[in-house]
Amino acid sequence: MATAPLPSREAPAVMEKLVSLAKRRGFFFQSSEIYGGLQGFWDFGPLGVTLRNNIKRAWWRTMVELRDDVVGIDAAIIMNPKTWVASGHVQNFTDPLVECKKCHQRFRADQVSGTRHADDGGEFTEARQFHLMFRTFVGPVEDSSAQVYLRPETAQGIFVNFANILSSTRMRPPFGIAQIGKAFRNEITPGNSIFRLREFEQMEMEYFVPPAEEMMWLDHWKDERLKWYLGLGIKPEKLRLRQHGKEELAHYARGAFDVEYEFPFGWSELEGVAARGDYDLVAHQQASGRDLSYFDDVHRERYVPHVVEPSAGVDRTMLTVMIDAYHEEEVRGEQRVVLRLHPSIAPIQVAILPLSRKEPLIAAAQRIEHELRPYFRTEYDDTQSIGKRYRRQDEIGTPYGVTIDFETETDRSVTIRSRDDMTQVRVPVAKLREALQERLH
Repeated sequence: MATAPLPSREAPAVMEKLVSLAKRRGFFFQSSEIYGGLQGFWDFGPLGVTLRNNIKRAWWRTMVELRDDVVGIDAAIIMNPKTWVASGHVQNFTDPLVECKKCHQRFRADQVSGTRHADDGGEFTEARQFHLMFRTFVGPVEDSSAQVYLRPETAQGIFVNFANILSSTRMRPPFGIAQIGKAFRNEITPGNSIFRLREFEQMEMEYFVPPAEEMMWLDHWKDERLKWYLGLGIKPEKLRLRQHGKEELAHYARGAFDVEYEFPFGWSELEGVAARGDYDLVAHQQASGRDLSYFDDVHRERYVPHVVEPSAGVDRTMLTVMIDAYHEEEVRGEQRVVLRLHPSIAPIQVAILPLSRKEPLIAAAQRIEHELRPYFRTEYDDTQSIGKRYRRQDEIGTPYGVTIDFETETDRSVTIRSRDDMTQVRVPVAKLREALQERLH
């Protein structure tokens, strides 16, 4: 099928078009939209929930289930506030903030240029430090003794449970502890849809290693994490690894890399992989008085393990795969929008589409959908014309459609239609599952 791709000059509009598609098709919406929304917070619709779950499942499968050196944990969102004092977050988890004296809009100081607001010419205030942790209270009394924080990262829940995991699993370095969970940051300027949020979901793993092996494992994990994104079908030319310069590194870090993606608004971080040294375990060991060292009974030595941390975001990964898959082309004089999502993460893998809403097509289509449901993520759709249904499935990223027509009852065959090249192949119903498995796996 001859098609014409989206002209490159229209690329900056992709974000706007994608957000429109996301709302129209049920991927994500502004949170509490009927009340005007709340900046930095988004809700995820039926297709969005499934896409996110597929991303998390793919991450967990790769990082935990297919390895014998990584285990999982699910730590509480609210922790003893001493955790955040020890980790340095209470004192240091801040961003520089400036305010326009004319319109009173606030911005991160490192995201503005010059001394005046470009929109209205207002002068910016001097930068001050703005604390990013959300505060709340535990119990019936709202005073400083009851103040706690919504966690700004999932990592600390892993560090404070290091000794528990060590004793209950009998793991030994090098080994990792993985976690998927919500985190909260009171960002000064959230934006670019779900790229930068105040409530977001992280996929993090802390890999505990002998001190001498830290940089070796940093090299290992930066390559592994880049490979994972390629496995999701993201275009190789849109991905890169960028090493942090010395001036970018946290004071405790020995090295760090970002997996970056070329978004419509430029190259930006998709995932960070950092060598954190022994900073976190030593900090919690000193603050709590608990021994968080490891005794290597083979080499007869005791040490505090160093840590390599791959840290990704579910929301940002979701946005990335959608942007990367978004494609517009002209087909027979009409525009076609298609999300070329990898079959492993597509919310719907197979759409079952009766050509007409007449019997016996409906009964046959419903029976086929029920037979395929245990093996694939399926959807039955009999509304509107078959052409409009094809276009809808293209927009939501469904790799294959199965059309049941008036010949199906006599020849016991159906038509498989491919999302990407729009080719159609006739397949016997008896071999349909096998044909789809060959295409999807």
